[in-house]
Amino acid sequence: MTAFLYPTQPLVRRHAPQGYADVESYRPWLRDEFAFRCVYCLFREQWGRVVGAFDIDHFLPVSLHPERERMYDNLLYACATCNAVKGKRDVPDATAVLLDPGVRITEDGVIHADSPRAARLIEMLGLDSPQSTEFRLLWIGIVALAERYDPPLYRRLMGFPDDLPDLQRLRPPGGNARPEGVKTSYFAKRRNGTPTTTY
Repeated sequence: MTAFLYPTQPLVRRHAPQGYADVESYRPWLRDEFAFRCVYCLFREQWGRVVGAFDIDHFLPVSLHPERERMYDNLLYACATCNAVKGKRDVPDATAVLLDPGVRITEDGVIHADSPRAARLIEMLGLDSPQSTEFRLLWIGIVALAERYDPPLYRRLMGFPDDLPDLQRLRPPGGNARPEGVKTSYFAKRRNGTPTTTY
């Protein structure tokens, strides 16, 4: 089930760039922060086209909280589908509730949640819909076949993208309140020879 494993610890933000005039400028930071996958459904950049497939989501909707539009800690990295389904609704915090040990995906693609808050988020985003379950089942099968019969393909599907953002070269206009996080970026780890090939 390596294709769909939610993190086991609540997200502790490693980055805090500030002062960008547009939300899109936060994208390289968010890609690294969320390990190049959708915070909600775990769809990975490596599984399709990146352009148009991933959005910057506002956890607290801008329509209700305009003052948080460009606050980094209110931004999430989400696939376009999950972001569209979420829309402008207030939803439980995925960086906390989906990390509950009771949230798991079984080999038949079904998502399970023991926590009422996680179950609510899953229902709101349709992560338990027949289409979502079929999508996960398809990718579970593809990844399992690649792991067994095509190790290079498996490493591509379950590894990091080639274009890891070099966050050290970026200069947010308002600075970075968590500069130490740049040293733990996936680009820095690759440069230092420490990243795993898959995750």
